[in-house]
Amino acid sequence: MERINQRIKSAVEEISLVDTHEHIMPEAERDQYAVDFGYLFAHYNTSDLVSAGMPPRLMEAARLPMHHYRLAHIKRMKLHRVIPEPERTDMTLEERWQAIAPFWEAIRNTAYAKQTLIAIKELFGIDDLNGDTYRQLSRAIADSRRPGWYRHVMKEKANIAVSILDAQITDVDRELFAPVMRLDHFIIAQSRRDLVSLEEESGMAIHSLDDLARAMRTALEKYVAGGVVGIKSGLAYDRTLQYDKVSRNEAEVTFNRMARHLGEGVSWLEAKPLQDYMMHQVIRAAIETGLPLQIHTGLQEGNENIITNANPTHLINLFIEYREAKFDLFHGGYPYIHEWATLAKNFANVYADLCWVHIISPEIGRRLLHELIETVPGNKIMAYGGDAITVEMAYGHARMARQVVARVLSEKVAEGYMAEDEAIALAGKILRDNPAALFQLSVPS
Repeated sequence: MERINQRIKSAVEEISLVDTHEHIMPEAERDQYAVDFGYLFAHYNTSDLVSAGMPPRLMEAARLPMHHYRLAHIKRMKLHRVIPEPERTDMTLEERWQAIAPFWEAIRNTAYAKQTLIAIKELFGIDDLNGDTYRQLSRAIADSRRPGWYRHVMKEKANIAVSILDAQITDVDRELFAPVMRLDHFIIAQSRRDLVSLEEESGMAIHSLDDLARAMRTALEKYVAGGVVGIKSGLAYDRTLQYDKVSRNEAEVTFNRMARHLGEGVSWLEAKPLQDYMMHQVIRAAIETGLPLQIHTGLQEGNENIITNANPTHLINLFIEYREAKFDLFHGGYPYIHEWATLAKNFANVYADLCWVHIISPEIGRRLLHELIETVPGNKIMAYGGDAITVEMAYGHARMARQVVARVLSEKVAEGYMAEDEAIALAGKILRDNPAALFQLSVPS
C-alpha cells in the first residue's frame, strides 16, 4: 500500500495544474505592496483575524500597505464592499507585528494559516511567522521583488500550467494567466450614476432596458476580443442567487424608475426584477459566445455575510432553462456541499469546482472529493483553484490541493473502489484536463 501511495503521490506531483480561479495582482503592482510581512495578510487570514476578535480598523492598520491594494482591487472589480479606514497609518513594523501577534496565534490552527506557513517555509526558507522571524521574513519578502518572481513561483515551484484570472483585466501575461471578466455591474445597476459609468465602458448611450442589454453585449464583445475564456459572477456577496424569470415589462418598470431618479436610485429590493432579467440576458450572451459561466456559491470571504444568499440550489431554474450554458459552480458550495454535489450529478451543464475549498478545510476537501468521485462523472470535477490575491498563497494552496487529491485517490485504491491506473488517470482529469477542456485551453499533458 505504501508503494501505491508513493506512486499516486508522484503522479499527482508531476501534473501541470490548470488553476480554475485566481485574483492575483499584476506583477508590475506587486513592488508597491510586497514590502514586509503585512503582504501575507492580503486575503483570508484577515477574515480569521477579525473572527478571532481583532478590531477591523486595527487589522487594517497592521496590514498596511495591503489595505491600499484592497481598496484599489475593490474599485477595479466594481465590488460593493466597504473596508474600514486604518486606525493609524504611522505604526512601525514592530508595532504592526505586536498588533497582529496575539490574533495570529489564535488563528494558527486554521487552514488559512497553514497555507500561509507552507508558503513562508517553501518559498522564503523561514520555518515560522513569529516574534523571532517577522523581521527576517519581511526582508525576504522585500528582496523577492525581482523580475521573474511570478514565473519562479507559479511555473518552477507550483507547476501550474495556467491560472484563470478574475481581476477585471484582459491585459495579462498569457504564459501565466487566462482572463475571465465580470458583467455583474450591468446586472446590478441601481442609479443614473451607474448608467453613466456603463455608458462610458460600452461607448453607447443607455436610455432604455434594451439599451442596457445591448451595452452589456457590447462590453462582452470587447472582452471576447481581449481573449477572455469565461464570464464570472460574484453576486452571492450582494444578493440571493435566486434569479427569477421576470417579464420584460417588470424589468422595464424598474429600469424607468431608476433612470428618472436623480439621487441614489432604487433600493436593492426594488432593483431585483431588473437584476433578475439582466442575469438571464448575461446567460444568453454567454451561450452565444460559447463562454462558460463561473458562479460563486457558498462561503463568502470576509466577515458578517449572509450565507443563505449563496445556496447553490437557488440556481436550479437557470440550469433547467439554459441547457446550452455551462455553469462552473465554485467553492464546493460550502457549507451546502451535498446539495452542490447533487447539482453536478443531476445536471449535464453543471461542473463541480473545488477552488478555495482546500484552504477552507482540507478535511472538507477530502470528504467532498470522495463524494464527488462516487457520484459525479469524472469529466466534470475540477480539483484546484487557488483563489488568491498573491502568488505565494496560490502556491500554498496548490501544495494543499495536491496533498488532498493524492490522499483521496490512494484511499480509493486501498478501499478497492478503483485500480491504481484508474486513480492516476482521474488525477490528470480533475487537476488539468477537465478545466482545460471547459475553458478551451491548450496545455501540455
